[in-house]
Amino acid sequence: MRDFNSNSVFLFIAAGIIVVFVIAQSVFFLRKAWIRARELGIEASVLRRVVRGSAAFTVAPAIAIILGVITLSKFLGLPLPWLRLSVLGALTYELPAATSTAATLGVSISEGVTDPRVYSTIAWVMTLGILSGLIIVTLFLKKIQGGIQSLKKRDTKWGEIVLTALFMGMISAFLGMIFADVTIGLKGWIPVFVMLISSLIMLICGFFVRVLKVKWMEDYALPISMLGAMALSIPITRLLG
Repeated sequence: MRDFNSNSVFLFIAAGIIVVFVIAQSVFFLRKAWIRARELGIEASVLRRVVRGSAAFTVAPAIAIILGVITLSKFLGLPLPWLRLSVLGALTYELPAATSTAATLGVSISEGVTDPRVYSTIAWVMTLGILSGLIIVTLFLKKIQGGIQSLKKRDTKWGEIVLTALFMGMISAFLGMIFADVTIGLKGWIPVFVMLISSLIMLICGFFVRVLKVKWMEDYALPISMLGAMALSIPITRLLG
């Protein structure tokens, strides 16, 4: 069987059509918002300042997304990660979904996918998993928010506890993957050390933001911690792996 090419022209065209459609949709609503703002009497200079400020603040999360695309592109090719992380996917979901599926199929993420069945399985898991969020938000978000607000009105302390518990539950799902291989020796501790380094870098960024009042770093703390941890993961892997 001929090897599957995860960087084929067809996949680039298919992903490109969807991405262009989303960009066109964004431009359409930006134009509608601009026209409506002018109708409300907002000065054009104010709108231009808002646009420039919003554009500048999109750079920070975009850096983190680009890192995710680069990380996944080595394994899945460029079109699928580009599509996923440009339209619907979240970096905190796409990477675990792809790596956990690959591990279940017994495929190493250090090598590119050449089996179309493996590629399609990973793509389906990534797609179907993220759809649950859209369905829940569309059908139940209003009810969930109403329940949380009602709980906070009755008991503010318990409302904060519930929100914290939900957040910690989400974090625990990712921590399980990090500590999954610690029993195999020092090699299994590599993700743990990388996580600790990333946390340390984030704490340093927090010190600059909170204590030294370097406000611009607040939006760049995530990509800085990711880049730093990824860079330091190389010597850690060579040392322990």
